[in-house]
Amino acid sequence: MNKDTKLTATASAGTVATDRPDAIRPLALPVTLWRIARCAAVTVVLLARGRMHQPVTNVGERLTFDDGTCAPVYRETVVDRSPPREPTVLVVTFRMRLLNGRRGQAYFRLISLLNTVLFAGFPGFATKLWLAADEQGKYRGLYEWDGARLADDYVRALWWPLMIISQRNSIRYRVLPGRRRDELLTGSGDPTSTRLDDGWWKVVVASALS
Repeated sequence: MNKDTKLTATASAGTVATDRPDAIRPLALPVTLWRIARCAAVTVVLLARGRMHQPVTNVGERLTFDDGTCAPVYRETVVDRSPPREPTVLVVTFRMRLLNGRRGQAYFRLISLLNTVLFAGFPGFATKLWLAADEQGKYRGLYEWDGARLADDYVRALWWPLMIISQRNSIRYRVLPGRRRDELLTGSGDPTSTRLDDGWWKVVVASALS
């Protein structure tokens, strides 16, 4: 089968197809609540042990995507862990229901730090770049994960809190097995064709924010 039409990655629990529609198939709500609670507890432990950091190396980078939109990185979260055995990039996007406009977006960036408890303690998490809203009001999170299946499971849990704050039909994601974040930022090592979508997830230029 042609790689441009279907790419799969084998993980410990099965396979993840990267070319399926961007719509998320959410986990059952009780399962999600349990996983988020466990994630929050693990996040507290990571903080207490000094294993979570917010480096500024990438803050201020302006990323241009294949759909023509641009967004700056305003925060980075990194967890101390061993290098991923199954490197995977995850990109998530959504539009807010409220807090739009310049002031609303600035307020959201400020309070969004509280959302760290919703992802940092999930199994396989390594790094996240937080992107501000682009010209179309779309926010993005660009993650590095250890395992495509774990990344997919995280997004299926994330759908519930995102559904509360965002326009439901704006929530989209893309799992890229076998990829590293820096490869996506430099546009290198990319086997995935954007003919399947509008390229909203694919970085074509990364430059310093002037």
